[in-house]
Amino acid sequence: MRVRVPVVQQGRRPPRPLAVRLLWNGAEVAVTLGLVLLLLVAHQLWWTNRQARAAAEKKVEALEEEWGRSGSEGEGDGDEGGGALDDGSEGASAAPERDRARDSSLAGARRTARPAPTPHWDQAYAVLRIPRIGIRVPVAEGVSKGGVLNKGYVGHYPRTAQPGQGGNFALAGHRNTHGEPFRYINRLRDGDEVSVATKDAVYTYVVDKTLAQTSAHDGGVIRSVPRSDVRKGYGYSAPGYYITLTTCTPEYTSKYRLVVWGKLRAMRPR
Repeated sequence: MRVRVPVVQQGRRPPRPLAVRLLWNGAEVAVTLGLVLLLLVAHQLWWTNRQARAAAEKKVEALEEEWGRSGSEGEGDGDEGGGALDDGSEGASAAPERDRARDSSLAGARRTARPAPTPHWDQAYAVLRIPRIGIRVPVAEGVSKGGVLNKGYVGHYPRTAQPGQGGNFALAGHRNTHGEPFRYINRLRDGDEVSVATKDAVYTYVVDKTLAQTSAHDGGVIRSVPRSDVRKGYGYSAPGYYITLTTCTPEYTSKYRLVVWGKLRAMRPR
C-alpha cells in the first residue's frame, strides 16, 4: 500500500514594484551616508581638537624649555620691570612728569629686551596667554591653515607689528575645530589682560574694545591704527601700541569676523 505524502508548494512572493525598490535602496544609501557624515563630524569636532590641543601644548612646553623657563613663569600681571605706554589717548591734559616717568621706564625695558629677529614663515616664536578664558597657545608667523591655524596655533598677520612694537600686533585663530583657541574670545571684557611672551620679554596688553561682527574682508581692523572700514566708529584714531584678536563668527561658520582690541600696558624683560 502506497502512502502519498502531500506536498505543499509555496508560491513565489510577487516582486516588489519598482518604486518601492528604489525607495528602499535610497533609504539604505541615506542611512549609510548619514553614518559617514556623523563620523566626519565627530572627527572634525572632537578628534581634530584633541590632536591640535595636544600639539599646541607640546609646542608651548618646547618654547618655554628653550627659553629656560617653567610653564608657570610669565603669567603674572607683567608690571615688574616694565612700564605703561603712552598711546596718545590721554591727550594734552596728562601730567608731563607722568609722561616722562613712563617714557623712561619703557626705554629701560626696551634696552634690556633685545628686539627679536623676524620669525620664519610658520615658525612658532611666542606664547599667548589669556587668563580669563584659560588660553595658553603658541603664536606662529603667518595665518595659513595648514601651516599654522590647523595646528591649534594662533597666527600673526604678516606686515603687522611684532609684540611690543608701535602699531598693531594682529592675530587670528580658529573659533571651532583644530584646537579652537579663540572659541571664547567673545567673553573678553574691558580690563582683561592678554600677555604675549617671547624669548626676551613678556608684553601685557589690556582689552578695551570689541567689535562683535564685521565683514570677513574688513582689512581696517588689522591696520597699524586699527579702525573698521565697515562698522564706522569702531576702532582707534591715533597711533599706539595695539593688539588685535580676530576669529570667525557666528560659531561654525566663516561668514563674519569677531574682533577684540587691546592696548599695551607693560613690558617686562626676561
